[in-house]
This record gives sequence, C-alpha cells and structure tokens, in this order.
Amino acid sequence: MIKLTLLHPLQSIPVRSWIFEDEQVVRIGRSTENHVVLFSAVVSRRHIELRRSGITWELINLGTNGTYLDGKPIAKVPIVDGLIVHLARSGPKIQINVGPNQSSVHLGQTSVKPRDAKAIHASSRGAPLSTLPVAEQKEVGTSREEEELTEAENTPQYSEEY
Repeated sequence: MIKLTLLHPLQSIPVRSWIFEDEQVVRIGRSTENHVVLFSAVVSRRHIELRRSGITWELINLGTNGTYLDGKPIAKVPIVDGLIVHLARSGPKIQINVGPNQSSVHLGQTSVKPRDAKAIHASSRGAPLSTLPVAEQKEVGTSREEEELTEAENTPQYSEEY
C-alpha cells in the first residue's frame, strides 16, 4: 500500500490524500492520464513515477522543473515511509507513506480505488467489502451576491468632508 498526501504549502497540513493498494506504478503530474493529477503551472504533464519492486518503492523524477528532497534536486531515490518531496522548487509538497499491502481497510480508514472515483470501498475486519455511492460534486464557486459583498468589503470608502 502507498498513500500520497498533498500538503498545504505553508502549514504542511494535509489537503488531500490518495491510497493505492495494488498498483505497481503510480504516476503524478498535470496530465489527466496520471493516477494523481495536480493542476500547477510548475508541475510537468508526467512529473514523477513511483515504482514498486517487491516490497520497496522508488521515486523517479520525470519533470522538467525537477523534484526536490530537502531542497536538493533528485533523479531517483528509494522511498522511505514519511518522505516529503517538492514537485519543482515552488511547487506542491507531497508526503509519501508506505505500508504493507492489505486487501481490506481497517480501523475506519477509507480507501479509494485509483480509477473509480464514483465509489468508495471500505470494510471492517472480516466483513465483506461494500460499495457506497458518492453524490456528484458540483463545482465550487462564488455567487454574484458573494462577489458583490466581497468587493464592497474590500473597496475603501472615501469621505468628501474636509
């Protein structure tokens, strides 16, 4: 199992996570053909690959803007649990956690199959795997009223009194 966590750029708190249980290769980049898609101008279409060899994983940089570990550019490194890399110098931070392969998820954790974003698969010890439907997500944005309120709050009010 490998878990990827996108970290907030300033506070290093988790923003989003992906768990892969049976993949041999996990690709990360800007292209929608990757397992993990990151929309950032400094991220290459195919930025990094994580490859499993037996029980170990390695990270391979494919990105034009590089991949950095502790501020130093890397080409290929073995993955240790808790590894944090930057995609490009100023790009997204990814934490990588590795663990034993499991056919089911325990202790209330949820696993999302990589190519099946519509269903969440979870189970408890000994229970059969169940599928839960996930409602379609609407695009998040602001309404015209919210934009006008925000604009009014941020526009300085000048008085014509002298």
